[in-house]
Amino acid sequence: MASAPTRTRKWLPYAASVSAGLVVIAGAVVLGQREATPTGQDRPECTVALEVNSSTEKAALLIELAEGYNDSRRSLPGGGCARVHVSRLNSGEATDALAIGWRGTNLPEPHVWLPTSSLWTGQLRLLDRAAGREPQTPDDYPSIANSPLVIAMPQQKGELVRQQGPLGWGEILGLSGREGWAGFGKPEWGRFTFGKDNPNLSTSGLAATIATYYAAAQRSSDLTRADLADPAVTQFVRRIEANVSHYSDDSVELLRDLAEADLARDGKGSGHMSAMVLQEELVYLYNEGRLSPRRDGQEQGARPRVPLVAVHPKEGTFNLDHPFVVLPSADEQQRAAAADLLAYLTEDAQQERFARLGFRDHERRASAALLASVGAEPPGGLTYFSPPEPEVVKAMLDGWSILRKKANVLIALDTSGSMKAAVGDRTRFQVASTAAGKGLALLNSEDRVGLWSFSSETRRRPDRPYQEEVPLGDFDQKRLTSRIANLHVDGGTALYTTVRAAHQHLVDRYDPERINAVVVLTDGKNEYSPDNDLAKLLADIELNPQRPVKVFCIAFDRDSDFATLDKIAKASSGKAFDATDPTKIDDAFVKLVSSF
Repeated sequence: MASAPTRTRKWLPYAASVSAGLVVIAGAVVLGQREATPTGQDRPECTVALEVNSSTEKAALLIELAEGYNDSRRSLPGGGCARVHVSRLNSGEATDALAIGWRGTNLPEPHVWLPTSSLWTGQLRLLDRAAGREPQTPDDYPSIANSPLVIAMPQQKGELVRQQGPLGWGEILGLSGREGWAGFGKPEWGRFTFGKDNPNLSTSGLAATIATYYAAAQRSSDLTRADLADPAVTQFVRRIEANVSHYSDDSVELLRDLAEADLARDGKGSGHMSAMVLQEELVYLYNEGRLSPRRDGQEQGARPRVPLVAVHPKEGTFNLDHPFVVLPSADEQQRAAAADLLAYLTEDAQQERFARLGFRDHERRASAALLASVGAEPPGGLTYFSPPEPEVVKAMLDGWSILRKKANVLIALDTSGSMKAAVGDRTRFQVASTAAGKGLALLNSEDRVGLWSFSSETRRRPDRPYQEEVPLGDFDQKRLTSRIANLHVDGGTALYTTVRAAHQHLVDRYDPERINAVVVLTDGKNEYSPDNDLAKLLADIELNPQRPVKVFCIAFDRDSDFATLDKIAKASSGKAFDATDPTKIDDAFVKLVSSF
């Protein structure tokens, strides 16, 4: 891999120290909800105020548990009691904030931090060291809950794989890819592909990448930078990444879409995707209908017709350990309160609440309900990989940016007259083109990228409503950016015919070694009378498992027909991103590009 081009990696959301090697786009994306939720009532007699910041996936539960803690008025060892307040923030963004003195969050500075994984405490330690200050997270920390990483597969496929006996990461996600399901006696199922979260955005995606490297190195601890440079390791990782259908910025949203498709298509919603790598807790929530569409008044949706089965690779897996971290900002009384809160959270009654969300308990024990839902553990239980050193994680992600699956991306940019509308002191097109330029900067230098413009027939483009501006080919960021800046804005919005043509263009140029995707940026809805049949468009672009081309849409500004764009994206197993608030367009591009 020495000859491979090297690019600066934009690692979102860790916007912190360049010297630590975590090069980022500061403030580019907010993945968690920046909100502080009050817990309980003010109690003057409880004079110790304890601020807790939780990762987003368990924050709602922690807010409820804090209310119970406050209501209990538990006595502290030195007398008095504590009042706990919980706010929520994505683990990566919280790492950022702690590294720069908790600025810019609009949330109270925490005394206790509850990230998804100790991987984040290691990254914060790395940042503190690079900044020349005492580490805020120097220790190992107790867990309040756990969730191992699994390979989740639709039931029939998962049971078939389980019947083969113990299989490893490579045998499940890599070696089977070349001949597909024929290697398991099911050629009619086609190619083996799987989805995973982008490790630059997701804890489970990061954990999946670490697990892959451990499996490649054939060890469960003490992974080194030398291991990462081993040609056999890089070949193993590349082989697995080659079977990725697409990367996701959010596995919860991916599962919500899968649940919706399952219920809408008589249980055929898994489409061409054979597996997903994610935490066990999400498999449970999916199977129980917690991620299914809900009707008014329902606490949860219907259980999917085709549940997921958790498959455990024989080499072992990575555990998301949800550590309880007491920060240096806590004084002596707050540390006593934190110790009491930890004791409270690990009591049976509170652990049962975690179990209802699909978590294992603080000692990694699974409930009977969890195993009944996701599938039994292997005989002898699970084997866990030890977390690598933070420097190794950073090097691993640097390597992943080169080894990950590359993409064929055709960008279709709306140049209709409505893009002249004002957004502050600029036009919609100026805002959109600036965001597109930033998005291009996130692509891999080995991606292949093309650019189309579309509106309706105009004086400058009398023959058809779309035009090839840059042919699909080797990524040339400078050329693409220059061409976007010089596009002419005029005409109506020929959305359907452009999507259909762009999709077919990529089907005809399909590359099985790449992710093949159409990206549509528009501020409107279809205004082209020669082609206004949405049902026909959805049928035309429906995902072909043999040549999967996905459509990703960004709905820009308030006039966009997001509902229709969402249908278009889902028909192809792609995704629509809502930037109807123009200030969110940069975020939308970041999440979109992270899918490649």
